[in-house]
Amino acid sequence: MKSCRQAISFFGIIQRIYTLFAKSTKRWKILVDNVPGLTVKSWSNTRWESRIKSVQAIRFQTPQIRSALIALEKASTDDPMAVSECQSLVSALENFEFIVGLVIWHDILFSINKVSKKLQSKIVSIDDTLKHIEGVISYFKKYRDEGFTSSMDTAKNIASELDIEPIFPTKRQRKRKKYFDEQDDQDEEIQQSAVDSFRREYFLVMIDSAIASLTSRFEQMTAFDNVFGFLFNSENLKSLDEADLWLRCKIFVENFSHDNSSDVEINDFFSELKVLQVTLPDSLMSAPEILKFVMDADCYPNISVAYRILLTVPVTVASAERSFSKLKLLKNYLRSTMSQERLNGLAMCTIEKDILDTIDLDTVLDDFASRNARRSIFL
Repeated sequence: MKSCRQAISFFGIIQRIYTLFAKSTKRWKILVDNVPGLTVKSWSNTRWESRIKSVQAIRFQTPQIRSALIALEKASTDDPMAVSECQSLVSALENFEFIVGLVIWHDILFSINKVSKKLQSKIVSIDDTLKHIEGVISYFKKYRDEGFTSSMDTAKNIASELDIEPIFPTKRQRKRKKYFDEQDDQDEEIQQSAVDSFRREYFLVMIDSAIASLTSRFEQMTAFDNVFGFLFNSENLKSLDEADLWLRCKIFVENFSHDNSSDVEINDFFSELKVLQVTLPDSLMSAPEILKFVMDADCYPNISVAYRILLTVPVTVASAERSFSKLKLLKNYLRSTMSQERLNGLAMCTIEKDILDTIDLDTVLDDFASRNARRSIFL
């Protein structure tokens, strides 16, 4: 979003539309009356989903949003600042460059939001994460080549609904003397130059920034694939011959060794994996299923350690952020003298709410009462 000046200006307009209508219930009522579907949203720096929601409401309801702004302008005759803001935002919505940016940003944020929601799920594996990241990077590379043309076509349809000319704003050109045999095609050249400039300085910059950001942010996932890749599923494990399996075991042990001590013994680990390749069922098994198979067999200690390491490596920090967000509900000003032990207990109950809901509280209370009986019988 901060990759170029036009992108910063674009999201500034999005936020101004929300701020204008959210200032009073009267203005919001005008918005609801003219926009029966999605309402405008404010975008936040910490909530990724707010970005797609803020763009989506305007992307699919641009004519209705313009009607709401015009209605608000007519209803705000006693407020010159509101009238001026409405006129400014209507002009922005009728700018074809803004409409094209609206389509492009919706496509970008929609694809990112889908992957983001998947990665924030409670159970997500490293191999699934790699597939999603590679998929969205491939989508952006394809969108870089084909997306601009399709976005222009969609933006022209929106422009026709708004009854505006689908042309880009151009800078004022200096006039020069024309000769009698010179063709009058200067306006077409200027417009084509504006389109090329928009594609080069806005569209390509955003897409390239998105690809570079995704690649750098999830670079560590590639390192995890080099270490844990052969353990992701039974197909990967069974596809290795002895030489490749030994190399994978060596890489794993080197990464989890410190001061001549290792979490697994390399020779035993290699031998256990050779046996496991033969004993695993022919059906495709995921890492959690393989761990369950190993735990039930109870004869693969090194493989059990390796899979427990794999399944406890966090893919994202979403779960940790959810846990910390609960602290503001637990540690408030009314609980300023709470002990650390009680805070830990309440935090655990809140974080593991799904497990807590399955516990019979009457049984827990009876057990607690029996363990803490204050009265004793003396003979």
